[in-house]
Amino acid sequence: MNIKANVSLHALNTLALPGQAEFFSRVHNNDELAEALAYAQAHKLKVTVLGGGSNVILASNISGLVIQVATRGIERCEQGDHSKTLHWTAAAGENWHQFVQHTLAEKSYGLENLSLIPGLVGAAPIQNIGAYGLEISDRFVSLQALEISTGKTVRFSKSDCQFGYRESVFKQAAAGQFVVTSVTLALSEQPNVDISYPALAAALSTTSDIRQSSVPEGALSLGSAQISPQQVSEAVCRIREQKLPDPTLQPNAGSFFKNPVISKDRWQQLRGKYPELPGYPQLDGGVKLPAAWLIDQAGWKGAAGQGCSVHREHALVLVNNGGCSGRQLLQLAEDIIVDIERRFGILLAIEPQVLGLRGSL
Repeated sequence: MNIKANVSLHALNTLALPGQAEFFSRVHNNDELAEALAYAQAHKLKVTVLGGGSNVILASNISGLVIQVATRGIERCEQGDHSKTLHWTAAAGENWHQFVQHTLAEKSYGLENLSLIPGLVGAAPIQNIGAYGLEISDRFVSLQALEISTGKTVRFSKSDCQFGYRESVFKQAAAGQFVVTSVTLALSEQPNVDISYPALAAALSTTSDIRQSSVPEGALSLGSAQISPQQVSEAVCRIREQKLPDPTLQPNAGSFFKNPVISKDRWQQLRGKYPELPGYPQLDGGVKLPAAWLIDQAGWKGAAGQGCSVHREHALVLVNNGGCSGRQLLQLAEDIIVDIERRFGILLAIEPQVLGLRGSL
């Protein structure tokens, strides 16, 4: 176990925000993690878990012990309930996109729509990551976690996780109580691609590299072509690369605001005033609105704050232009939230996790 004091976290978050950890430890296996948790308990230190840093906002320096999970390991587990179902378990420190690509290479399908989502496997169920019509909860079996206060191993089933839209029990009742160590998902040997999401279907229908040969049995037909899971993954990657700026060039945390869900009646009222307002019906009867449309409509695209701005092409993305602090970024976010609520009567919520003091937001 290696505990360091006063460690800069600037390079460990994709927004490139300044901040220091009072104490810091990078753990490479579960034994090291258990030792770090025991150290924190013995010294009465608050524990903050850091993964890939792609979905966090450093609002200030972080007191206590920051643990960065760097565990590795991918394993195909026991066969699931159905003959074509396979269970895959990945360590929390595995890169999510590399895990998706590994399963595709092993002819295990079902995660292709979630390609190129930044971050680590351990963060995926906490956020209930989702894209292009799929959420990780749709493939979830269970996860293992260590309880911070006791160091005990706890298994969480799908129902235990209480998944919702970009939500789980780990952001609510169990927030700050557990460190995810591994995640198990159910995939299929049989391709069953889903391109119901309009942008994905459009990208696949116009791409020039749809091939009719070497396509697994069960691939989806699109016109005269056959769509394989790998082609879906490639299309998702292209869309994401075109849609979101590279954080190595423009520091950002991807989509900054959640898409709000309102009642059908409220949506119809808003449509009376804004006929072009998109809406996506939900299973619970609500309607999901694209936050990007609201922000763009309000004129915030390209707007600048102190050292930060809304991306000129992507209204959901806030970027660090250099020298921005977490508080300055959160102030810009708050200004947007206040304006959207004033204009539309809709309260936006930020998607990344705020670490450190949250200020007035």
